[in-house]
Amino acid sequence: MPAKNAAVNRGAVLITGTSRGIGEACTLALSKLGFTVFAGVRRLSDGDCLKRKACGIVKPVMLDVTSGESIASAVGTVTEVVGEAGLAGLVNNAGIAIAGPLELLPVDALRRQFEVNVIGQMAVTQAFLPLLRKGRGRIINMGSKEGKMAMPLLGPYCASKFALEALNDSLRMELKPWGISVSIIEPGVIATPILRNSISAAENAMKEVPGQKRKLYEMAIAAGLKASDGIVRAAIPVEVVVKSVVHAITSRRPKTRYVVGMDARLVSIFCRLMPDRMIDHIMLKGMGLQGT
Repeated sequence: MPAKNAAVNRGAVLITGTSRGIGEACTLALSKLGFTVFAGVRRLSDGDCLKRKACGIVKPVMLDVTSGESIASAVGTVTEVVGEAGLAGLVNNAGIAIAGPLELLPVDALRRQFEVNVIGQMAVTQAFLPLLRKGRGRIINMGSKEGKMAMPLLGPYCASKFALEALNDSLRMELKPWGISVSIIEPGVIATPILRNSISAAENAMKEVPGQKRKLYEMAIAAGLKASDGIVRAAIPVEVVVKSVVHAITSRRPKTRYVVGMDARLVSIFCRLMPDRMIDHIMLKGMGLQGT
């Protein structure tokens, strides 16, 4: 276990959405490297679990990115510890994935998707920017390859990640005068619980749709669920994403964006070189949706 003084000397980082998946892995990795990690959780039990797993200093913080009161409380908690030293980094990782045909999607579900993945990220960033200025810290936003190329049946999630791309780019230019680096991570499919959870949630949501409307998309939904099995099997380990986050926090010259995984790199190439209808054809054929 690193000495306590070593952890303090590396500075403090706040990570949102640390209960599992990418957020948990980033918390453990950065604390092991000597950072004091404030781990945003929504349940005290998740924070206790993180502390038991960590090889460094982890300070769980109750944080719901959709609640202004919760964010303000978290700012107070972090400020009491870091004081004038401020923050060395903020990793906006919290997120959810809502899936289903856009025609059948409840509008409240779409609002929820943006509230967590977009508005929540910016609310946290705004609240912690004073501490990031003090520490000349860095901001890392967790994007996705779906923020570059939209997929059928995953419109809400894709839209939220497209929006985050735009906000990330604007923020990067706006904060340059203060020397605050802003990066976005663009992973492909990662083996995390959010992947399985979104698939299960989509199945359950479709059960609530009236029969006649559901029939319009039954074949497409069945094909999409079948394709998701292969997607899950091909998912890459979360450690690959963690490596990019660590680089963005520690490198002398962090990248503005990190494209992670072969599928994400292929999407980047497709978007640059292929016309929309060809991309549509490849996407639909790959998911077994062609002709449904």
